[in-house]
Amino acid sequence: MPDETNIFERAKEEVTQSEKAQIATEPVKPSSPVAPFPAELDQEEGNPLKTVGKIVGGVIVFLVVTFLLITLLKGLFANKNQKVTLTYWGLWEDAPTMQTIISDFEKENPNITVNYTKKDVKQYRDELLTRVNNGSGPDIFRFHNTWVPELSGILLPLPNDVITKDDFKKTFYPVAFSDLSKNGGIYGIPLEIDDLVLFTNTDMFTAATLQPPTTWDEFGKDARQLTVPDSTGKIQTAGAAMGTYDNITHAPDILSLLFLQNGADLRNFDQSSQKIIDALNFYTLFATGNSNVWDATLDPSILSFAKGKLAMYFGFSWDILTIKQINPNLNFTISQVPHLPDKQMTVASYWVEGASNKSKHQREDYLFLNFLARKETEQKLFTAVSKTRLLGEPYARVDLADSLKGNALAYPFVSQGKTAASSYFASDTQDDGLNSQVNAYLGNAVRSILNGGSAESAEQTLSQGVSQVLSKYNF
Repeated sequence: MPDETNIFERAKEEVTQSEKAQIATEPVKPSSPVAPFPAELDQEEGNPLKTVGKIVGGVIVFLVVTFLLITLLKGLFANKNQKVTLTYWGLWEDAPTMQTIISDFEKENPNITVNYTKKDVKQYRDELLTRVNNGSGPDIFRFHNTWVPELSGILLPLPNDVITKDDFKKTFYPVAFSDLSKNGGIYGIPLEIDDLVLFTNTDMFTAATLQPPTTWDEFGKDARQLTVPDSTGKIQTAGAAMGTYDNITHAPDILSLLFLQNGADLRNFDQSSQKIIDALNFYTLFATGNSNVWDATLDPSILSFAKGKLAMYFGFSWDILTIKQINPNLNFTISQVPHLPDKQMTVASYWVEGASNKSKHQREDYLFLNFLARKETEQKLFTAVSKTRLLGEPYARVDLADSLKGNALAYPFVSQGKTAASSYFASDTQDDGLNSQVNAYLGNAVRSILNGGSAESAEQTLSQGVSQVLSKYNF
């Protein structure tokens, strides 16, 4: 913009010089009224009055914009400092334990309060869906890794400033990304990894000079060797909990393990029918014939193992607490599950923290989920949980796995984390939805084989039933 002062000075000089010239060449005339500026001079770019008008107009625009900007900033500042309370539903940890990490978050974010409630897992999924949809549900909640299809209508996708896809892949195990990454978004932050492991009775294996099996062939031989029948042939000590359905804890997960290791695609039974049939035949073999190592008359497998009546048991990390509660003196070893050649993998079953897309405080939800994903948060939670029970939740973060190498109870779970895969045949979720419905068809398949039916017929019925359930939940 031109310098206004110079414009006026130049105008004054021009007028003065003109007057001097007129005085020198013309006679003095009587004074007359000052005429207005000619029209052509008023339109000239250098017109001082027009320049002044531009300045005044610019000032007015500047003041208006400044006023609007200040008003906007005041609104943003007020929202940033507004007191917000987040409702957080959990399942397993008591409020005082969770408060150890919640307090750290609240110190960092003094305007946010997190109210944690430990819910009962029974009917939890139904209550969660109902409450969120009617506007009275939580902002943050825990859910099972297989529930994403069921909860797709209420889950809030996480933006990149919470965690990017690349960072998620680097931070957590592959199974978590597979389960929680849908349609371009990530829908939860895991605080744990849990997968199926093999529990072995240490005293029985020592007495028989055996080591925990690493292959299914070794598993079968050890199971037969460690089975002790009475004089009538009734099993007194079972070699392994395999073959039946109703009295085997985690039967759906064990069958999933066999399906997946055998290469079955659980989303496409039609192309995996023979692999499913082979796995069903192998599984039920342990409870049929003269060389059976398990039968339907025995106690539930977790109880049999805790009572010292079972040599090998498949379970998850939370089973450690149940077993120790029943029999604190039982000696057992936890190992990776047996595998087929070149199929060293297990089945994951874990819980995740997510946010509601109906929440009125999504900015604060993102802040809290970002906090939960931190390394320090998981470490502090593991320590806090370990003070209240025998074992904390095995770390969900890959970079924390090695820190558990000295923990014989926790390390086997994280040591298998990179080879874990999910299955909708999952036990103990008590969801009354996807899991329980497909499990019902699976149980019927096993029972039909034990009652003399063919594995081919059982697989066909299973495939039809599972397909109907999966289509219902858009899986």
